[in-house]
Amino acid sequence: MVLSKKLASAMNAQINAEMWSANLYLSMAAFCAQQGFDGFSSWLKCQSKEETEHAYMIMDYMIKRDGVVEIKAIEAVPTEWDSIMDVFEHVYKHELHVSELIDQLVDIASSEKDKATQDFLWGFVREQVEEEATAKGIVDKLKIAGTQNIAFVDSQLGQRTE
Repeated sequence: MVLSKKLASAMNAQINAEMWSANLYLSMAAFCAQQGFDGFSSWLKCQSKEETEHAYMIMDYMIKRDGVVEIKAIEAVPTEWDSIMDVFEHVYKHELHVSELIDQLVDIASSEKDKATQDFLWGFVREQVEEEATAKGIVDKLKIAGTQNIAFVDSQLGQRTE
């Protein structure tokens, strides 16, 4: 089955959103590193790579389904935040937004009666549950740590390798 034009258009928009997310997390990584928080920076770099991988996965899936992939320009991302807490509150809000985008894609696949694409997208739905929980957990840790113990949280997040 070939992807419908409506679904292909929505998936192309999601590729763009994933690449924007990758750039956002890369920008956040640079901000954190410039503030002397290499652990937060490392964690965000891993997050950036993961978002790029999502774009690749969607592109590869579309090609398998004879969908037309259209890579569009990526809009500029923010480059400054008020604090490390602000960065990770933004991460959490962004992950909630990405969950909404994925849910909308599933709804389009459902309305197009494309079960294979629904199945493909459910993997992203499940991953977003984890992404939201992880981001909220970091915000919660930062609240508990306060400014006195932020280096400890930085050190913990710096242990992420993927």
